[in-house]
Amino acid sequence: MADSFNTSGQCQCGHARFSISGRPLVRGFCHCLICQAFNQAAFADITVFYARDVHLHDESTVAFRAHQQPPMLKRGCCTQCGKPAIERLNIPLMPALVVIPTANLSDPSLAPQPALHIFYNRRQADVDDGLPKYCGYLSSQTHFGIAAIKVMLSRR
Repeated sequence: MADSFNTSGQCQCGHARFSISGRPLVRGFCHCLICQAFNQAAFADITVFYARDVHLHDESTVAFRAHQQPPMLKRGCCTQCGKPAIERLNIPLMPALVVIPTANLSDPSLAPQPALHIFYNRRQADVDDGLPKYCGYLSSQTHFGIAAIKVMLSRR
């Protein structure tokens, strides 16, 4: 995969559109209860990018909301269909990131292979895919962060 590429994405109905100009950092599956409710699915298949590489064409097409304090992650739904569009993640001492449901990418094959499962203790069903599975808040957040940081450091 090239160091940089251009692609796009959109919510399920196409109202909330965005363009992407940089490679994804990491892809994973989140089984937390908030992701299950937000995505109306057993887990979220998400791909993470640097925020600087994702441009939301019209901010008014997405309504952002923090579901938990502190509001490091703001989840955005399309203002028209109400489905997940993009999420903004701001972790102290880390670059700003954007989390995109992998299905919202115009070409999901551009997403990297999934790296891990997080909040696996909240799973609705067992998944036998050979990926590492992390349970609980601290373990899940730590290993997800490590996976993203490894990619960030490898691109320097």
